[in-house]
Amino acid sequence: MSKADIGLIGLAVMGQNLVLNMNDHGFTVAVFNRTTSKVDDFLAGPAQGSKIIGTHSMAELISQLKRPRRVMMMVKAGTVVDSLISQITPLLEEGDIIIDGGNSLYSDTARRCDELTKKGILYIGTGISGGEEGARRGPSIMPGGNPAAWPHVRDIFQSIAAQVDGAPCCDWVGNGGAGHYVKMVHNGIEYGDIQLICEAYDFMGRGLGLSTADIQNVFSTWNKGVLDSYLIEITANILAYKDEDGTPLVEKILDTAGQKGTGKWTAINALNQGIPLTLIAEAVFSRCLSAMKEERVRASKILSGPTPEFKGQRQEFLDFLHDALYAAKIISYAQGYVLIRHAAKSFDWQLDYGAIALMWRGGCIIRSAFLGNIKEAFIRNPALENLLLDDFFGEAISKAQTGWRRIVGQAAESGIPMPAISAALNYYDGYRSARLPANLLQAQRDYFGAHTYERLDRPRGEFTHTDWTGTGGKVSSSTYNA
Repeated sequence: MSKADIGLIGLAVMGQNLVLNMNDHGFTVAVFNRTTSKVDDFLAGPAQGSKIIGTHSMAELISQLKRPRRVMMMVKAGTVVDSLISQITPLLEEGDIIIDGGNSLYSDTARRCDELTKKGILYIGTGISGGEEGARRGPSIMPGGNPAAWPHVRDIFQSIAAQVDGAPCCDWVGNGGAGHYVKMVHNGIEYGDIQLICEAYDFMGRGLGLSTADIQNVFSTWNKGVLDSYLIEITANILAYKDEDGTPLVEKILDTAGQKGTGKWTAINALNQGIPLTLIAEAVFSRCLSAMKEERVRASKILSGPTPEFKGQRQEFLDFLHDALYAAKIISYAQGYVLIRHAAKSFDWQLDYGAIALMWRGGCIIRSAFLGNIKEAFIRNPALENLLLDDFFGEAISKAQTGWRRIVGQAAESGIPMPAISAALNYYDGYRSARLPANLLQAQRDYFGAHTYERLDRPRGEFTHTDWTGTGGKVSSSTYNA
């Protein structure tokens, strides 16, 4: 007789910890790994004494599952997922469920969902955030796909998810690729948050001359106020960590950043949709620039710039930096939500934006104090176009912008790069501008390419071409938006 509530394939760190989490909550889990020795090692190690069932073939795994069979994959995104699906599907029956818990691209998830629906198999693509600790103790879970599958996995997912004020950080996101799309944007915001914190760290060190211990104290203090967040918390912990010789370990880490692609996917998708996701794009580019270590070292010996010279009171500039970080963080979430809203319209997803904020309040990497304020903003106005137009966030930006501007200016004068914090300020100033210099841009496009333009004194949608040189003729290009 089949015994397992769910099967899981892929016993890397996240997979193992999710299985242990499910076991802790009373669910029986059958596990399989391509390298079958990992199954035996897992059962003899972390899973010893549990109800977890080890299997050594795909067929054996499926045979252990209750119906409808629920099979969860925790494997690398891409072709590996498609390969696994092709192996699992022949072993399943109509109404069975396949779950992808990796960081798959949302469009791949939408395609797989459609393909499997035609075969009678229900498919879920779910984002899972929280890393190793979150998977073990309670992650944020963002499921999407075929809604008919949700009632069959809800109890498992909401039981193992992080809980905040008695509510699980997990709810149904939407059809098709919606779950993985929201997770992709979550990761983009994560890229932005990390870059903002790194810029603050750099300014405190190079601009204000603070020691690592001093900077650690600042982040510890900041984590008790409006900047309270998981990433600020772990930053303080990292800065306090000592190497074997008693010096801060962080100072010995090579300054070249890695990335797995989800931030890049977010930026590319924003470009494809025509959404100005400027802060997150700068965070991605900053990682790319950091990877050019040898070239940067050579350039540092050739290219000149100002030597950072502190001006003003140190505590005053720390207060300015706090405000700059807070304001830029708000911009990061505002841009992310604009992108999600635009995608929802494009893909006909019915998303609950406040519920998304609640899913991010616990367990996930970007959990922070003001996610509750985001929920409240969408309760006040479910059709809110931009978080900056909500009274709470508008007032917060208004109070913070003096310090924000002082920090960006001081960083520029000192030659300290601050791409994400300054990009956030430029976005804010652009968004609040009733008029931008795109009128000249359109004139230039029409001059060299006859691309046409709209006039202020004529209805929107009516396009005009001018023969600027007198020799260009009256033929114009067709209008389109790429």
